[in-house]
Amino acid sequence: MKRILITGGAGFLGSHLCEHFLAKGLSVIAVDNLLTGRMENVEHLIADPRFSFIKLDVTNFLHVPGKLDAVLHFASPASPADYQKWPIPTLKVGALGTHKALGLAKDKRALFMLASTSEVYGDPQVSPQPESYWGNVNPIGPRGVYDEAKRFAEALTMAYHRSHGVPVRIVRIFNTYGPRMRLDDGRAVPNFLTQALTGKPITVYGDGTQTRSLTYVDDLVDGIDRLLRSSMTGPVNIGNPNEKSLLEIAETVKRLTKSRSRIVFRGLPQDDPKVRRPDIALARAKLRWSPKVELEPGLRRTIPYFREAL
Repeated sequence: MKRILITGGAGFLGSHLCEHFLAKGLSVIAVDNLLTGRMENVEHLIADPRFSFIKLDVTNFLHVPGKLDAVLHFASPASPADYQKWPIPTLKVGALGTHKALGLAKDKRALFMLASTSEVYGDPQVSPQPESYWGNVNPIGPRGVYDEAKRFAEALTMAYHRSHGVPVRIVRIFNTYGPRMRLDDGRAVPNFLTQALTGKPITVYGDGTQTRSLTYVDDLVDGIDRLLRSSMTGPVNIGNPNEKSLLEIAETVKRLTKSRSRIVFRGLPQDDPKVRRPDIALARAKLRWSPKVELEPGLRRTIPYFREAL
């Protein structure tokens, strides 16, 4: 591969991918409408002649001149706070945006990668969740706009593969954290860190026993790279199977930040998953991938970014 395009390239994960592939010697085109992405995430890349940025809403149009080896479709609001604030843009980028990105890949005879999500499993009745599990999703609930957008995007991706022969990869991403997350992102780790560092109460929803499996962003990027360069077509879980309760995560954040914040409990949002843990047997066997960064070292790498941002 020599030249790739990444939609959502100015987002938290997209910017890390841009950085990673530039370091590998590729030319990278980042496309983002800056709804949830930010230019400061990629400002340090602008001087690189192999990097270019296009401000564009991929639900309307997506085309670039010249050869492309891969199209990575990572554009979408990704936190519950964001996709509940922008439900229709979330559905549109999952449907229309995926259609435009697949059309570009087909036109360029390029490989297509879809950023899917563990949210396709909904509030799972099976744990850990293997790729063969079809999920337990409420299609009309407040989280359904994201869940169903990604489920449709997976179906459309496989339809283009079967009907048009487009080579595809689908990565199902589990909860990820690290530098460049927005302070107001709304997910557990940025919420806990922002509250702990500012001395505000650390808010845990429910009784805190619900679990998440947190992946440090560098591990996720490595897994995505391995999947992109593999011959795997169907969905592959990339996540950390080391499950933690939300209360345990909040307590770890409080201890590492040496915060005096107290932990408070609020009502559990509708359809909030009670468990979230990936079965990564497929990634281990086919990609020889498993996460290396555990929660405490990952948080220690993340805390300085949040201190500076605050």
